[in-house]
Amino acid sequence: MPTFRYPCPGCRTTNSLHDADCGFEGVSWPTIEKAYTDLLTVLTAEPDGMAESTLREAVHGEWSGLHKAALGALEREQRVVEDGDRLRLLTAAEFKELVSEPTRDPMRTVYEYGSVPGCHDNAVFAMVAWYEMVGLSWPETRENVVEWLRESGAWDRGGFEESTPEELVDAKRHVYDEGYGWKEKGQAAKRVIERHL
Repeated sequence: MPTFRYPCPGCRTTNSLHDADCGFEGVSWPTIEKAYTDLLTVLTAEPDGMAESTLREAVHGEWSGLHKAALGALEREQRVVEDGDRLRLLTAAEFKELVSEPTRDPMRTVYEYGSVPGCHDNAVFAMVAWYEMVGLSWPETRENVVEWLRESGAWDRGGFEESTPEELVDAKRHVYDEGYGWKEKGQAAKRVIERHL
């Protein structure tokens, strides 16, 4: 099942050490976590969603800039969607389905065209890191990346040292465990893929 994370909505840290230019510098991580849980507690109780004004009134304590920023982060990460004039928390199954296919570049290009010789390491690294970033478990990440390797045609193009897609993805488990970023590797893979188009 996808999991929730509570990163700082300013600099994405998951501890009390913020980036120097973060607007929430000095705000403790438990305070940031509480802003998210204030929102999620209310949204979880209303599966059909609610107007933002109702959400503002229903959160524990006083609505703050931190609540607004946390809500913005949940919307950017597609955990909360706007249905008409209502904000709704996606179920775990809806979220998993939504994030299984990246919709923004560079990951959209990597996902749609698949890896090509010359960028296999970067492409697989980026896919594993991206699924970890959006909150999928390791088994879900593994399943999605293996499926992507097969369905995109990347595995059939060859150029891999491993004998199966599963073996290849298992060799990238450290990327998932360490929480490496996807963007740089995704951009590098996208450049190579576009040269092959």
